[in-house]
Amino acid sequence: MYRLVNTAQRYAWGSLTAIPEFLGVAPDGAPVAELWMGAHPMAPSVVADPSSGREASLRELIDADPDGVLGSRVRARFGARLPYLLKVLAAAQPLSLQVHPHREQARRGFAREEAAGIARDAAERSYRDDEHKPEMIVALTRFEALSGFRDVARVLELLAGLTGDLAERLRTALAVEPEELAVRAAFELLLNLTPAERSALVPEFVATCQHRIMAGSPSPRADATVVRLATWYPGDPGAVASMLLNRVTLEPGEAMFVPAGAVHAYLDGLGVEVMAGSDNVLRAGLTTKHIDRAELLACTGYIPAPPARTAAEAVDEMLSVYRAPVDEFALAVARLGPGAPGAVLLGDGPRVVLCLDGSVEVSTGAASETLGRGQSVFVRDDEGGVRVTGTGTVLEAFVP
Repeated sequence: MYRLVNTAQRYAWGSLTAIPEFLGVAPDGAPVAELWMGAHPMAPSVVADPSSGREASLRELIDADPDGVLGSRVRARFGARLPYLLKVLAAAQPLSLQVHPHREQARRGFAREEAAGIARDAAERSYRDDEHKPEMIVALTRFEALSGFRDVARVLELLAGLTGDLAERLRTALAVEPEELAVRAAFELLLNLTPAERSALVPEFVATCQHRIMAGSPSPRADATVVRLATWYPGDPGAVASMLLNRVTLEPGEAMFVPAGAVHAYLDGLGVEVMAGSDNVLRAGLTTKHIDRAELLACTGYIPAPPARTAAEAVDEMLSVYRAPVDEFALAVARLGPGAPGAVLLGDGPRVVLCLDGSVEVSTGAASETLGRGQSVFVRDDEGGVRVTGTGTVLEAFVP
């Protein structure tokens, strides 16, 4: 068992306080957006080898003994790598509107950009690795998001009564059949606006939403989302694109799965996110970063569907599990009250155990560590089962 030292990512959309408070450290005045727990080459966690005291990255630990760390089951399925990445995510302002690629798209795109000699950290790079990136978010606070396309009929209801050229163009685009083509037409319309059209049409659309709010909107949340996004990203058609997307609120403990190909954006809140071990992001809007429109449109799924909420399945009175329709990851949560006998966590293989609150002892047959809020450990496959005791809440990422 290895105590993890994890990397904080300081993106501009992060919260000044949420992750520092979670870690029990003083804020330093700069935003902290994510805390990464895993072996991704962009920011692998660091461990101390208890036998030597030498520090090494989790990636180096896996490379040195993949069978012992990962186990034969996980290695046979995914090779000599940790197949998931766990994050604490704190959004104080909306993230970019984005899509993650499917596996074959990622492999082709990564190979193409490698052959072209584009540096992996280049601003114009779309594929930083060759993996897909389905993900699941579990809310720790009230969490706001956009995810997946709404039914066309509902979008037309939201657009009804809105004036201006862009609203009319969207209604025309959405009139085609079948529904999937209508959604694509409307989304492409927004992505392909010229700079002059963005400057003229997006503020006009936002203004008519603002006017409708003041007049008593029949769809106040949809209109307010457009206005709020435009406040953060003036002139960005991603604000208008929110009308096409499902608006989601997760209460603490609720979860949502975001499959590859789903257009989504996290808007506000603190959550724990688990994903396939990738950093591939294709941006669609609400950003000043590179947008590869052709690749984005090729990777997007256009079939309208409700957001994929993921219910926690009770294992016993203390333990529950969140499962997603992917092979790389699942999450288990143990809630230990005063005097509770403890819980045995799920799964084998490589596991990351994170304390969400309280004080807990994490034990295997060979070792134990006491964790407070924000602290985490990595458990090897060859250490066997994991038991947690104490008072608090523990989250475990594992390979199902």
